[in-house]
Amino acid sequence: MKRLGLITFAIAVAASRALAAPATEAHAVAGLEKPAEIRVDRWGIPHIYAGSVRDAFFLQGYNVARDRLWQVDLWRKRGLGLLAKDFGPDYVAQDRAARLFLYRGDMKVEWASYGPDARSSTEAFTAGINAYVGEIRAGTRPLPMEFKLAGSQPDLWSPDDVVRIRSQGLTRNVPNEVGRAHIACAGGLEAAKLYKNIEPAWTTKIPEGLDPCDIPANVLDDYQRGTAGVKFSGPPERRSALDVPPEAIGSNNWTIAGSHTDTGRPILANDPHREHSVPSLRYIVQLEAPGFSVIGAGEPALPGVSIGHNDTSAFGLTIFPADQEDLYVYETNPKDPDLYRYGQGWERMRTVREALTVKGEAKPRTIVLKFTRHGPVIHASPDKHRAFALRSVWAAPGTSAYFGSTGYMGAKSWEAFKAALEHWGSPSVNQVYADTAGHIGWVAAARVPRRPNWDGLTPVPGDGRYEWNGFLKADELPSAADPAKGWIATANAMNLPDGYPVAERKVGFEWTNASRLTRISEVLAANPKISIADAMALQTDPTNVGARPVIALLGPLSSEDRRLNEALTLLRAWNLRTEANSAAAVIYEAWAGKHLGGVLIARTAPAAARPILGQGDIAAVTAYLQHPDAALGPDPAAARDAVLLDSLSATLDELATRMGPDLTTWSWGRLHVAEFHHALTPLAGPAQRAAMSAGPAPMGGTALSPMAATWREDDFHLTAGASFRMVLDVGGWDNSRVINTPGQSGDPDSPHYRDLFPLWVSGQYAPLVYSRAAVEAATERVITLTPAPAPAPARKGLLDLIPRLGRSG
Repeated sequence: MKRLGLITFAIAVAASRALAAPATEAHAVAGLEKPAEIRVDRWGIPHIYAGSVRDAFFLQGYNVARDRLWQVDLWRKRGLGLLAKDFGPDYVAQDRAARLFLYRGDMKVEWASYGPDARSSTEAFTAGINAYVGEIRAGTRPLPMEFKLAGSQPDLWSPDDVVRIRSQGLTRNVPNEVGRAHIACAGGLEAAKLYKNIEPAWTTKIPEGLDPCDIPANVLDDYQRGTAGVKFSGPPERRSALDVPPEAIGSNNWTIAGSHTDTGRPILANDPHREHSVPSLRYIVQLEAPGFSVIGAGEPALPGVSIGHNDTSAFGLTIFPADQEDLYVYETNPKDPDLYRYGQGWERMRTVREALTVKGEAKPRTIVLKFTRHGPVIHASPDKHRAFALRSVWAAPGTSAYFGSTGYMGAKSWEAFKAALEHWGSPSVNQVYADTAGHIGWVAAARVPRRPNWDGLTPVPGDGRYEWNGFLKADELPSAADPAKGWIATANAMNLPDGYPVAERKVGFEWTNASRLTRISEVLAANPKISIADAMALQTDPTNVGARPVIALLGPLSSEDRRLNEALTLLRAWNLRTEANSAAAVIYEAWAGKHLGGVLIARTAPAAARPILGQGDIAAVTAYLQHPDAALGPDPAAARDAVLLDSLSATLDELATRMGPDLTTWSWGRLHVAEFHHALTPLAGPAQRAAMSAGPAPMGGTALSPMAATWREDDFHLTAGASFRMVLDVGGWDNSRVINTPGQSGDPDSPHYRDLFPLWVSGQYAPLVYSRAAVEAATERVITLTPAPAPAPARKGLLDLIPRLGRSG
């Protein structure tokens, strides 16, 4: 009832806004070249109408500062390693780590890697942010409350800041490389079979020259600090820890030909999955200028959009889990730890010293960063004569995360779109496409290293035996156009086509669980005429088909324990939908996520490896349970059944402590709760904390359903999923739908700060209006902008009138 009340309230608020005449305001803006207008619709989406393309990007920056200044300012400071300047010495370690991953190459080459308009659009974008910051500094705009709460001020931007920051990109498999090495040290590489599902079928081995026991437990501390978000609570050593596992990060998307839809027009759908936050990771905007038109979502601190459409073409992305990084292990010189063995001799690390300003300290600190030929040194063990460096595509020109979207968002044909992706760097993505001519397509776009003599699944010695041999060419990665079946879907699962030369190209072996893609494909294949409503229902479908083979194993099982039999009955009758009101869903999720894998590993893996393996990979665990072997004992099937019952019994014990002994009162939504908190809530008072949060609300879904909803192990609360969803009617653009939780604005005082949360949590959407007429009908607020008069020249004094000739100072 509480959730229904929230939804009703949100709809009522939207309706009241629709009836009111738009509010109006006018401003003169320094740096704007022509008069312009921003129309904010009743869902908080800005539609920018500019007099030139340059002004459109300028106003995108100006507007994002109006709505999300704290968020983008923090993004910049985190990425450039400037947190300690504002927040004190607790952030020195994170700043130092972030600077390890900055782009440090030739900026001319960097900008040229993105195309002719990348730099100019970014210059305009950052000038717009700076114009708004200038108004705050001049006192004509108020300082947003988050800065007051944190005791900081917004900084001015350089265009280079946008692309030099690399650490906001999604990480790849280095944590798994390290985990696999630790398992191999503890119990042999065979013990890693349940650690992570390997696809396609592949047998890895320890590279010659690598001792897996050389990898220390804390080797990734700087890697995790440098790629994590900013936390304002807890002890300093935990403030930048990752909140969600890398496998929780992904997306769904699909593109459907008109022959497969109810309108005869293509449909393109996309819902990227990332860690939930307040404000939302993504921001929706429309940019209109003569010869330029685009609408969709991007990361607020980047110009343009990466997911959306122009007047002809639609586009969306998901992660294509190519392997884009490696950990290199070096022998260092006992007499000089800055020398590392390479080939037949020693090479010296490059040392960079930088000043780091720390709030409250009179003098800047000096931090020392070291680099090998492969990349930044992320850990050193001088006593053991070892050092460790990360090699990643991030360091190469043209690999700023998502920035490559500036090259394709204006593409008007499949050929132009595909050509724009030929030099895409990172993250590696499945790009899907549809256009008003009826074409659909898919491109796996990525900078993927060639590894001629190893597979990328473990660390490797850095002595020269394991070198990248360039990168795969665009036509060596898979793609498809206008398939006969009428649709293409991706969801981070293994999608290399049959016959793909895996051994030669080694794109990657660690893909996301196939359950989401399997369910999406089943639904699309079963419905010959998909509608926009069908696509929205599929994006919010809580069905976990990955549970199907596990539930099948329960068919013949029974127990003398009445409670266990009751649970078995519930699970066998379950429809696999992880709905909020489902008792079977909460039993399965707790069982598969917290108990099943651990009990299996305890009975099959060496004791020293068990803590590293944890619960294992559910796909690998499921495959093993279907085909148990002698590691379980002389009767593997009977031992497997004992694992199933014992782990299920432990699950019921845990759930009884959380929800009481009566299974009939249990439900997934009692534990699986959506509640988002602003990063600054630890610094706020009770009233501010409430105003800066969204939820709580019960929610269905799980990490393996199309409605991705990853939960936290200690309390089952939602941590990651689709904060943004988009379904596009290609050519009937005004019929498109979108949602962005908790709201478009990052200002807690804005009515659009969390107004979309009630719709999102119930699987509902808002219109994504595009035509001028539809935008005007939905407008809630009109912001009229004009160029500010140029400042008057300074008045000349008497000395200025004296001819300069002959002056001597």
